[in-house]
Amino acid sequence: MNNELSYFGIPEKICAMADRAMADILPGFAEIDRVAAVNSAKVLAAFSKNRVSESCFAGTTGYGYDDKGRDTLDQIYADIFHTEAALVRTGFVNGTHAITAALFACLRPGDVLLAATGIPYDTLQGAIGITGDCFGSLKFYGIGYAQVELNAQGKPDIPAILAALGDPHVKAVELQRSRGYSTRGAFSSAELGAVIRAVHEARPDVAVIVDNCYGEFVDTDEPTDYGADLIAGSLIKNPGGGLAPMGGYIAGRRDLVENAAMRLTTPGIGGECGATLGVSRALYQGLFMAPHIVAQAVKTAVFCARMMELMGYESSPRADEPRHDIIQMIRFGQPEPLLRFCRGIQAGAPVDAFVTPEPWEMPGYDAQVVMAAGAFIQGASIELSCDGPMREPYCAYLQGGLTFEMAKIGIMIAAGLLSEEK
Repeated sequence: MNNELSYFGIPEKICAMADRAMADILPGFAEIDRVAAVNSAKVLAAFSKNRVSESCFAGTTGYGYDDKGRDTLDQIYADIFHTEAALVRTGFVNGTHAITAALFACLRPGDVLLAATGIPYDTLQGAIGITGDCFGSLKFYGIGYAQVELNAQGKPDIPAILAALGDPHVKAVELQRSRGYSTRGAFSSAELGAVIRAVHEARPDVAVIVDNCYGEFVDTDEPTDYGADLIAGSLIKNPGGGLAPMGGYIAGRRDLVENAAMRLTTPGIGGECGATLGVSRALYQGLFMAPHIVAQAVKTAVFCARMMELMGYESSPRADEPRHDIIQMIRFGQPEPLLRFCRGIQAGAPVDAFVTPEPWEMPGYDAQVVMAAGAFIQGASIELSCDGPMREPYCAYLQGGLTFEMAKIGIMIAAGLLSEEK
């Protein structure tokens, strides 16, 4: 063990296991690099087409009228996702906020939202009005909710979705690309595309909205390439490249993006206002780096999966399975190994490595959550982080890794703490 690794007290057996894991997974890294190369070309072409210059990085104040950098970045996102329009704003406080604005863009009182990939992510449930205080939620505004479960294979149940579309009040279908805190796998853009096509053929008047969080740049295509009317996500996840300090995005049909802008600000103002306060450079540079950073995160997830498999834990996806988001689930079955693993990831972080994560009542969740997040940007899950709800089956959800080399160390530290328990 070299002197630097010995600082972390990683056992020799864990170092040997890491070497074995690397030998197992290294051949698969070529495909990850291929995807990163395709997406890098896509991003670079959008920058070139839209004539990005130093003037795009100048911040605005006050109302933010005529912000060249903000408006150009909107068009760059639209070009990358092959859509009519996009809305990229630091005013979105998180991905849930962006997704909620997308839902309100498509729904009016008396309409019904159909969740077609099972129950949405925990924090979105409150926004819809499924759980918690419904003030300001879709339910509060008289918008109904219906849900279709996944089929026995854990895939979207298209016949059941089409049957639910028999209700003429259904005006929007919500699809969640990543697994969230569920045990099912993430969906590829092509899998979601089959649902999108079926919905549009049966009900052309229904908008399909995709929660794209954790999925951007993991594949070479996106849900909008298959006809999604809107996608939405967070800038402190994949597309921010670890540099965006805040914000979210929506991309899709021009009329619906404009509606979402009116929801974010106010009717009559929409996307015309919104000062950038000097953060534009970080948003541009983060997006420029995003395909490479996402590849680092995917490699981190694959390494984690193989290490946990060698230790006898169930991982999903397995190390040798295709990936459609950056999330790696490890099923521990008991609270103590979940806590140990998260504490190990925290100990391998560049920020607050000395902190011991403890479960707490996070806003928007129905159970205590333990979270390891020693990140430069608070809550940035494109940086190495790990969290899990303290409920059965006690699964950890690891994501991120700005550099594979450093993220690998964090996983080895966590594996060392788990080996002590065994």
